[in-house]
Amino acid sequence: MAQQKVAFIGTGPDPDTPDWGTSAAMSYHHADAYAALENCSLVACADLVRDHAEAFADRFGIDRHDVYEDYMEMLRAVEPDIVSVCTPVPTHADIVIDCTESDALRAIHCEKPMADTFGDCRRMVSACADNDIQLTFNHQRRFSETYLEARRRITEGEIGTIERVEIGGKNLFDFGSHLIDVCNGLNDGRRPEWALCQVDYSVENVRYGSHNENQALAMWEYENGVHALLSTGDGTAAFDSLVRVRGTEGVLDLWPSGEHDLRVHRDGETTPEAVDCENDTRPIFGAIADVVSSLDGGTTPVLDAEDVLTANEIIFGCWESVRRRGRVEFPLEIEDNPLQSMVESGALTPRSAEE
Repeated sequence: MAQQKVAFIGTGPDPDTPDWGTSAAMSYHHADAYAALENCSLVACADLVRDHAEAFADRFGIDRHDVYEDYMEMLRAVEPDIVSVCTPVPTHADIVIDCTESDALRAIHCEKPMADTFGDCRRMVSACADNDIQLTFNHQRRFSETYLEARRRITEGEIGTIERVEIGGKNLFDFGSHLIDVCNGLNDGRRPEWALCQVDYSVENVRYGSHNENQALAMWEYENGVHALLSTGDGTAAFDSLVRVRGTEGVLDLWPSGEHDLRVHRDGETTPEAVDCENDTRPIFGAIADVVSSLDGGTTPVLDAEDVLTANEIIFGCWESVRRRGRVEFPLEIEDNPLQSMVESGALTPRSAEE
């Protein structure tokens, strides 16, 4: 296997320091995963706050000479093979597209959600495709033991044919992007045909630079006839799990309420099977390993940008349904972020969380 030089854009503060705040410290998780691979060398990092980048470099054995505040300067000087982008969501598109100017770069692994407008999501995918750069996004739940075990059981027909998936979570965008992607994967990557949604956004909820609704109720249909039902915010407890898959011969719950990771209720059985399937390996280790091995083997990575784009199309399509006050047909032909645009136009007027 070829040795891959890995660099990081957006280190954030050290999670072990008091100024860590609300940062998810995802760059540190990315770096742990690359460091576990024999064919990866952590060579450089960039952050607007130099102290943050230096702390990151010290943690992962990166020479202080290879610490930067300007990521383009870093790309020119170091010429990495792989870059991980762990910056706030509104910055993703410009950074990823800037990175495509590097002749040496082979892959970009970016944090989720993709971008804060649907147009930017598509621009990122196109720019990387045009420059033959592998683009992936960190929907790491695809590598959780819970997801993998659920997919195995569905593939083997344990609950029959999928008829509906149900999602209950915090929001559509930040948290929901993981869960919608999980449902897409369990339904073999089928395309959505339409979406219908309503939201409440009365209290400002900005996470990592992007608006998220307080409550939503949405439905969409996939091309194979499978329906999806999603509830965010108040009312999600009614689902009793983050993801529920209803089949013709049973029901499968991923991350249900309680102590277990997976719950399988087959038709005709009075007691569901509770399954503990998480092991000690964090899902991001599998995600990063797949990113790197895809480069070596010339295969399409599990977290390929085209697949992740579908999850984001559903999210923006749901918000577009709110703006249009009706059903939205796919493919989605918008450029903006409907939720953000509705806030900016005054159609939605969330009050400050401090009020």
